[in-house]
Amino acid sequence: MQDTQFDMRRKVRGNVPVRAIFLALALSCLGLSNAWADQTATGWWLKRDGSGAIIVAPCGAALCGTVAWMRTPLDAQGKPKTDIHNPDASLQARPLCGLPMMGGMTPDGSGGWQGGWVYDPDLGKTYKAVMHVAPDGTLRLRGYIGVPLFGRSAVMTRPAAPLPHCAPAASG
Repeated sequence: MQDTQFDMRRKVRGNVPVRAIFLALALSCLGLSNAWADQTATGWWLKRDGSGAIIVAPCGAALCGTVAWMRTPLDAQGKPKTDIHNPDASLQARPLCGLPMMGGMTPDGSGGWQGGWVYDPDLGKTYKAVMHVAPDGTLRLRGYIGVPLFGRSAVMTRPAAPLPHCAPAASG
C-alpha cells in the first residue's frame, strides 16, 4: 500500500511539469493570438464603397486610424475637401486628408478592440467604437451611442493594390 501511495504521488508530481508547460504554452499562444490580431488590424483599410481608405496604426498602447486616401479628394471648387460638418466651427476648415478618424482602441482580450471612438465626417459626429478583424479578413468598425447594439458598422477590406497617400492641404 505504501508503494501505491508513493506511485500516486510520483504521478502527480510527474504531471506537474507537464501541466506547467502546457499552461505556459497556452498563455503564450494567447499572447501571440492578441499580437497577431493587432498585426492584422494595422495597415491600410479601404471603405466598402471604395470612396476612401484609412491607415490603422499604433498610437501609444492603443490603435488609431487616419484618412490616408480619398477617391475624390477635391470639392466642386477644386479645393481639398474639409471637415465642413464638424459642429466646432474652428475645425471645419481642416482637411479631411490626414484627419483622425478613430482612436483609443485597446485590446478586449478576445482579439478585438474596444474603448475607442470613431468620427463620422459626413455627420460631424463622434461615437464610441469597437472593432475586430472578421474571419473573412474584413475589418468591422462599429460606432455606437450607449451600447454597441445601437450603432452602425463600417466594413472595410484591404486594398488590392497600393494606394497613394493623400496629402493634407498646405496651411497658410
